[in-house]
Amino acid sequence: MDAVKALADARLIVVKVGSALVADAHSGEVDRGWLAAFAADTARLIARGQRLILVSSGAVALGRRRLGLADRALTLTEKQAAAAAGQSLLMAAWQEAFAPTPTAQILVTAHDTEARRRFLNARATLRALLELGALPIVNENDTVATEELRYGDNDRLAARVAQMAGADLLVLLSDVDGLYTSDPRLEPAARRVERVEAITPEIEAMAGGANLARRVGSGGMATKIAAARIAAAAGCATIVTLGRLEGPLSALETGAGATLFEPQGAPAAAYKAWIAGSLAPHGALTVDDGAAAAIRAGKSLLAAGVKSVHGRFGKGDAVVVRDGAGREVGRGLARYDAADARRIVGLRSGAIETLLGEAAGPLIHADDLALGPQAP
Repeated sequence: MDAVKALADARLIVVKVGSALVADAHSGEVDRGWLAAFAADTARLIARGQRLILVSSGAVALGRRRLGLADRALTLTEKQAAAAAGQSLLMAAWQEAFAPTPTAQILVTAHDTEARRRFLNARATLRALLELGALPIVNENDTVATEELRYGDNDRLAARVAQMAGADLLVLLSDVDGLYTSDPRLEPAARRVERVEAITPEIEAMAGGANLARRVGSGGMATKIAAARIAAAAGCATIVTLGRLEGPLSALETGAGATLFEPQGAPAAAYKAWIAGSLAPHGALTVDDGAAAAIRAGKSLLAAGVKSVHGRFGKGDAVVVRDGAGREVGRGLARYDAADARRIVGLRSGAIETLLGEAAGPLIHADDLALGPQAP
């Protein structure tokens, strides 16, 4: 696999755009020319059936000018204030660039990507927006951040978003056209690494230092390697390439310099492996033979096929699914808490809607269900 093929084959792509691309280096205002060119660039991908999620920095960089903050290092509270003032400017700029495609703002914190229930809620929102033809634009909720804001955090956030959405490809637009054997700004003989099959200590040692000249953040290639590691574990490839081009994705397709970090497996397989092996179950469901067969055939678990509910669990918690003989059929993430699950045992969709007063869905969706070791 190379970067050109990875971009062409991806069904869902997450692109991270940094502050240095959004904000003009001299004026501190939105770089509308670059945003318009980037929007046109991505429109080609959307037109050919690929889906896109954007992770965009820039709120602090734009907000500092609006608030008249000097060109200096900001305190945490100043950064939070700048983020609050700049986020509306950032979203307005993206909406203008992508019009008439609707854009949708999603602000998240680390807890939203690490807590299972919030993870599921955020994932459902992303999927709904994509189905409705909107462009989700994600940023860290810097206004309420309790830790120092660091350049590169949105690299890792973008990887978490890729994991959450089940993306095939993460594109990190950088100030260099990929990973080099050493910092090319300091070592003219440095060579670009075209492809990384596994992130080893030797690969990590190649990461250069921070680029602080523009005072739009702090960080560098190390955060991109960390992001690529997260994405790879989720079955998602990562491309690091030069962002300061009018059409960086078109440039990739025509052979622009880049580094491709290869994934480990496929997104769906990685997600189900996480469910099967990484989550401690909070309860159990016993199902009838028909439901067990449906699960083994890759279908969702409906309440009509559930015979009993055991344990105390919340929406989004992992539960074990067992057949009538007590054998494990699979593990999945419950879409109802234990109390509601007990109320709807054996019921069909119409009866569930009447009882709970809301649209009925599966007790465990097939996407959130991993087959157990005893399943044939």
